[in-house]
Amino acid sequence: MLVGQYDYAVDDKGRLNFPAKYRDEMGDTFYVTRWLDQTLAAFPREEFEKLAERIEEKGIVRSRAAARAFFSSAAEVTPDRQGRIQLPARLREYAHLDHDVSIIGRRHFAELWNTAAWNASQAGTDADFTSLMEALDF
Repeated sequence: MLVGQYDYAVDDKGRLNFPAKYRDEMGDTFYVTRWLDQTLAAFPREEFEKLAERIEEKGIVRSRAAARAFFSSAAEVTPDRQGRIQLPARLREYAHLDHDVSIIGRRHFAELWNTAAWNASQAGTDADFTSLMEALDF
């Protein structure tokens, strides 16, 4: 299970350290693609396939825009010996990953956030945590 927050920096070559605790669950090769809220998502192959099936279940015509955006931006990545992954420039630009990156566990996948954007998003969420949980009927 992918949980927690890890903070790293993208280097000048577009490489990003990926948490060792996540790499075991992600497998030798996994997928990084555009995601919600101008973030990236990293999916193990199995989870990427499940999401692909869910998109296709919506019908080829109805899902075409989402499928194009999701699949065309996806990159297959393999961590190097130091545990770094290479993020394509187009993905770094989309998520504004120019230096500081927060990698957030989301149970079956991970989100990659610009750290300043992550911190800003959490400023309001922290105050409303009880309300968020109540909305889920906990």
